[in-house]
Amino acid sequence: MKKTWALLSGVLLMAILVLAGCGSNDSKKSESSGNKDGKDTFAVGMEAGYPPFNWTQSDDSNGAVAIQGNAEYAGGYDVQIAKKIADGLGKKLVIVKTEWDGLVPALTSGKIDAIIAGMSPTEERKQTIDFSDIYYKSNLVLVVKKGSKFEGATSIADFKGAKVTAQLNTFHYSVIDQIEGVKKETAMDNFPAMRVALESGKIDAYVSEKPEAVSATAANDHFAMVEFADGKGFKTSQEDTAIAVGVQKNSDLTSKINEILKGISDADREKIMDDAIKNQPAAK
Repeated sequence: MKKTWALLSGVLLMAILVLAGCGSNDSKKSESSGNKDGKDTFAVGMEAGYPPFNWTQSDDSNGAVAIQGNAEYAGGYDVQIAKKIADGLGKKLVIVKTEWDGLVPALTSGKIDAIIAGMSPTEERKQTIDFSDIYYKSNLVLVVKKGSKFEGATSIADFKGAKVTAQLNTFHYSVIDQIEGVKKETAMDNFPAMRVALESGKIDAYVSEKPEAVSATAANDHFAMVEFADGKGFKTSQEDTAIAVGVQKNSDLTSKINEILKGISDADREKIMDDAIKNQPAAK
C-alpha cells in the first residue's frame, strides 16, 4: 500500500513539473513576441477598389497581401504603407476588405485595428476616430472623356452644364457645388462604377485625386485628366486633400504609427506611388 502511494505521489509530482515547465515556456514565448496587447496581427481595413491606393488582384505579385476570408489579394500604395507599419509594429499584416461606408464602423467596433484606405482626416471623422500624421497629399482633378469639350478646360467654371459626380460620402462630392450651373449627378459607390459611367456617357466627368486620375488615364486611353492652376480649381482645406491612417479614439497606436511614418522618406513615398500606378492590374 505504501509502495502504491509512493508511486502515485511520484507520478503526480512529475505531472506538476511538466505542467509548470509548459507554463514557463508559454510565458517566455509570450514575452518574446514583443506584443504587449497579446495580438500578433495588425488588421487593416480598406476597399481594395481605389487604385492606385488600393485594389484587388488574383495573386500576390508586386507585394500584394492576401485578403482575409478571400481567395484574392490586395495591392497598391496603401497596402505597401500598411506593410511598413505592420513591420514597424512587429506584427503580421491582415487585410480586411471593407466597403467605404463600413470602414469607420469596423474600426470603432474593433473588427479592424486601423483604416489605411486613402481616407482624409476631416473634422467630421475626427469626432468619431483619431488619425495619424499625413502619409500622402494630393490635389483634386476631374477625369473626362478624351476628345470631349471638357478636355481643354482650364477652370472649374468651364464645367458649367456638365454632368459631374464623385464617390459617395466623400468630400469630393461636396466640392461639385463649387461649379456654377453644374448638373450634379447622384454620388456613386466606388471609382470602378464612375469609370464605367464616364465611358458610357452617363456622366461627363468625375472628381478625383490626382493619383487615381493618373491611374484611370493609364488604364483607359479614352480618358483624360484635367488639372487646374492655382485659383482656378476647387477650394479645399489641407485636411481634405491629405490622407492619414485612421485609428480608434485615444489609441496608443497613433504615436507608434507616427514614428514609423517619420521613417519613410518623401522619395520612398513617391517611388511607392509610382510603382503602384505602374503595377495596378487595369494598367497592364
